Amino acid sequence: MANQLGLPAGLSEYIRKSSLREDEVLRQLRETTSELPAGSALQVMPEEGQLLTLLAGLTPARRILEIGTYTGYSTLCLARALAPGGRLVTCDITERWPQIGAEYWTKAGVDGQIDLRVGDATDTLKSLVADEGPGTFDFVFIDADKQRYPGYYESALTLVGDHGLIVVDNTLFFGKVADPDAQDPDTTAIRAFNTLVRDDPRVEMSLVPMADGITLIRKKRRTRE
Repeated sequence: MANQLGLPAGLSEYIRKSSLREDEVLRQLRETTSELPAGSALQVMPEEGQLLTLLAGLTPARRILEIGTYTGYSTLCLARALAPGGRLVTCDITERWPQIGAEYWTKAGVDGQIDLRVGDATDTLKSLVADEGPGTFDFVFIDADKQRYPGYYESALTLVGDHGLIVVDNTLFFGKVADPDAQDPDTTAIRAFNTLVRDDPRVEMSLVPMADGITLIRKKRRTRE
């Protein structure tokens, strides 16, 4: 949960007081996560979670794919946006952290709509393409291994429908993307990913300077001849 980049602390606090509608279940999960090593840095901001709920609801999303579960705060936000009868597939490399969130998914009454897939996300995505076919998801949220973002992005483009939305987290990466001295593998990977999406003629996109940077992507609409 990197803090809102580029805003004074007082203004960030005002925005939170004026707009955040985090309920008790989400608050408890966020506080539990913040006690973990690097928990606050790895978890999405509550304002971002609220935005995810809004965006997925606008789609509207009957099928949601999440790449990177962690303790499931964003999972819960997205599950609450599902259309009636909807389903959310969330992927993580381990059961350790999602198990923390599972208790809160149950409290919120959405556990029956969440399908947790544990394992290498690249393999999980290949299985989803093979088993369920292209264009079967309405909304995709990517928040996982930064160096694998290009591969996740390509899979997301295959799996999302023509009217769907892809949301990618951490695309400003703690502000390090603008620092030429920051040459660690994750920062350079995010820079390369941002260039990849910017130059991709298949999509429309916007990098939103909220939280740690959120990129919104959708396939270009086909024009009628």
